[in-house]
Amino acid sequence: MRVVIVTESFPPDVNGVAHCALQTARHLAARGHDPLVIAPAAAGAESSDRSAPCPVVRVPSLPLPGYPQVRVALPSRRVAAAIAAHRAELVHLASPFVLGVRGMAVAARLGLPAVAVYQTDLAGYARTYVGAGEGAAWRRIRAVHSAADRTLAPSTAALRDLEEHGVERVRLWPRGVDTARFRPGLRDEALRRELAPNGELLVGYVGRLAPEKQVELLAGVCGRPGVRVVVVGDGPSETTLQGALPGAVFLGRRTGDELARIFASLDVFAHTGPYETFCQTVQEAMASEVAVVAPAAGGPLDLVDHGRTGLLVEPHDADAVATAVATLAADPGLRAAYGRAGRAAVEGRTWAVVGDLLIDHYADVLSERTAVAA
Repeated sequence: MRVVIVTESFPPDVNGVAHCALQTARHLAARGHDPLVIAPAAAGAESSDRSAPCPVVRVPSLPLPGYPQVRVALPSRRVAAAIAAHRAELVHLASPFVLGVRGMAVAARLGLPAVAVYQTDLAGYARTYVGAGEGAAWRRIRAVHSAADRTLAPSTAALRDLEEHGVERVRLWPRGVDTARFRPGLRDEALRRELAPNGELLVGYVGRLAPEKQVELLAGVCGRPGVRVVVVGDGPSETTLQGALPGAVFLGRRTGDELARIFASLDVFAHTGPYETFCQTVQEAMASEVAVVAPAAGGPLDLVDHGRTGLLVEPHDADAVATAVATLAADPGLRAAYGRAGRAAVEGRTWAVVGDLLIDHYADVLSERTAVAA
């Protein structure tokens, strides 16, 4: 199958959209298919693309004002030329918003089926950044996804949101996790001594440091005796958060095996963002056998079994986060039980399993197109 993946982000970018697009390309290539990626140009992309599992076409882009880690593609004829040259049978649109809209238009013009993967809560971002604009965001989402043959939602909460806002032909497609990389055996006592020299309980956050993630909700955790907060990631809120989270250790962006070692060395993983359509870092913490605290909203509702693999708390509530961490801090046995149950829950969610589900969705869409044509 010849598939073009049009994605708003791709490595060396570090985010959920980029990671999922990379894993999709890897899996398609491993299964004998012929993928091509179209993505915005980014600093360091040339060296990253040399290790990509398939050819990558880069489209000129500009950094998003105030958030340079996010690149926005500029109008370019490369999208249409690349899709046509690849002789695509299907177009995969990863979190379509700017570049993906162009990909959708090209697919329609060429009569190609399109599968759109919903990954970003744009309405939630509109609330966070401008305090308004949710209606406009949903109109944009509805227009883009309604043009696709099928939309894939990463969680039941996201699927419900899409359907409630008028998007049709929505199916569930979760995200995989690398259970070989993220594993409890990487727990590193030397690293723990470095981060917590007085034997403090390590509570970690991993992700972008941006307003929508609400990492400042960990302030109450920072104030607890015997607890050390570890923050992994970068973004526009980093300086503000360093002031809001006294005593926290900021490690910056970490990836690969180094990130896996940090995950496994935590005692508790705490995620604070209420706008997650999935929340990949929760899965990675669970694979690392770490007890999880997460908001009872969006993707974590599918991932965290409250009272068995972790604790779900009221979104936007710093006291609820601090109380949940205190509960786990006081009970090592409970932390261990949640960690073991979390690892067991994700062991069957590898990228290979999830990738095969995606190929099944492709096959369904191609079959539906053939039936209509007949």
